[in-house]
Amino acid sequence: MAAYTIDILAPRYGTAALPESTRQWARARETLITRVRPTRQRSSASESLLSAPTRHDIAAHHDEASGVWMLAGTLAELAEAASEWAAMPDADAAALGRELGLALQHATTTPAWSTQIGSQTFLWGERTYVMGIVNVTPDSFSGDGLLAVDDARSDAWTATAVEQALAFVAQGADIIDIGGESTRPGATPVDAEEEIRRVVPAIETLRRQSDIPISVDTVKASVARAALDAGADMINDVWGLRLDPAMGPLVAERQVPVILMHNRSRPRDSVISARLGGRYVGVAYDDLVLDLLEELQAQVAVAESQGIPRERLIVDPGLGFGKTVPQNLALLDRCDALRVLGLPILLGPSRKSFIGYTLDLPPEERIQGTMASLAVAVVQGGADIVRVHDVETAVQAARMVDAIIAGGASLAGEQD
Repeated sequence: MAAYTIDILAPRYGTAALPESTRQWARARETLITRVRPTRQRSSASESLLSAPTRHDIAAHHDEASGVWMLAGTLAELAEAASEWAAMPDADAAALGRELGLALQHATTTPAWSTQIGSQTFLWGERTYVMGIVNVTPDSFSGDGLLAVDDARSDAWTATAVEQALAFVAQGADIIDIGGESTRPGATPVDAEEEIRRVVPAIETLRRQSDIPISVDTVKASVARAALDAGADMINDVWGLRLDPAMGPLVAERQVPVILMHNRSRPRDSVISARLGGRYVGVAYDDLVLDLLEELQAQVAVAESQGIPRERLIVDPGLGFGKTVPQNLALLDRCDALRVLGLPILLGPSRKSFIGYTLDLPPEERIQGTMASLAVAVVQGGADIVRVHDVETAVQAARMVDAIIAGGASLAGEQD
C-alpha cells in the first residue's frame, strides 16, 4: 500500500502547436501544484520535509483541516527534491521521495507501454480506443438492453447481441464489452446461473465470427470463468475485485487483463426519476480526487498481491457509481489526475445520468453530452479507452480529437 496519495495539478494550456524548443522552455518553467496526503501517521522526518522542503525553491503549505500538504515548484525542482528524499535513511522520507518521483513521471510523460488483449496489442498513448457496450439484459439504464422480458429463447437475444457487436466492429470498435446484469441504481440482482445463460452464448457466437477483443462485464468469478472459457479476453469488474474474493485469483490464473473500477455505490444513496433514471445524492468525500486515488491505489495493490502484474491492469474512475451529479462533473474535469497511477485509463460517460440531469434529457437523447464528455477526457489525457453505446459517433469523435492533438504536434515539428 502506498504511503502517500499524490495529486498533481498541471497547468492547462495548448502547447502542441508550438515548436518543440518552445514547449521545452515552457515545461521547464511552468509551476506544478502537488497535493500530498499521507495514508497513515508519518515520521517526523517526512513531516519536516513537507513543511520545510530542503530545496528553497519549492514552496510548501499545509491545510490543517484536511491534512493535505501542497508543494509548488517546477517539474525539475520537484523531481530533484524527490530524488534527494528517496535517498534518505528515514523510511517514510524515502517513501515520500520514491512515490513523488513516480507520480511526477507518470503524470508528465506520455504513456509508452502496451497491453495484449486477446489477439490485439493496445499501444497506450498512440490513440484513443473505443469499447462498444452490448447489454444482454432487459433493464439497462440506457434503454439498450437486448433481452426481451417476454422472450425466454436464448437464440433470439444471442442473435441480436452478436448482430449489434458485429455492427460495432464494422463501425470501428476496438473492444466489445458484453454484460448480463444491469448495474444501474435500483436494478434487480441476477444470479450467476442466469447471468451465464445470458452472456456465454453471445460470447461463443461472436468469437466464432470475429477476433475482436471481448470483455465480460461482471463482478462474479463464476461468470467470468465461464465467459473466458467461451472466448472472452478481459474482465471488466465494476467493483474492482472487491465483491467476489475469487475474482482476483481467477484473473491471475488465466493471465488476462482486468479493469478495476472505483465504486462507492450504495442503494440508500440513490434516487430514481422515471424520465431521467437513477442518480446518487448525499455521497460524502473528504476530497473527491484524493479519496478516489487512494482507493484505486489500494485496489491496484490488492490486485498485485494476488499475482496480477501491472501490465494487465486498467483503471476506471467509475463515473456514475456512488457519485453525485456535481461530483461526476468535477471528476470528469479532473480525470487526468488518474495519470499518477501509471496505468491505462478507461472512462465510461456514455448516456450516464449526470449528463441527463445536467441537460434535462432522457438516456436516448444524451449522445451530444456523451461526446462532449469524451472529447474533454481525451484532450486532458484522462482516457485511453472510452466505453460507449453509440460506437460510430464515438469513433469519429475520438479520431477527430486524436487528429487535432497529433496535428498540433506535427505542425510543431514542421516549424522546427
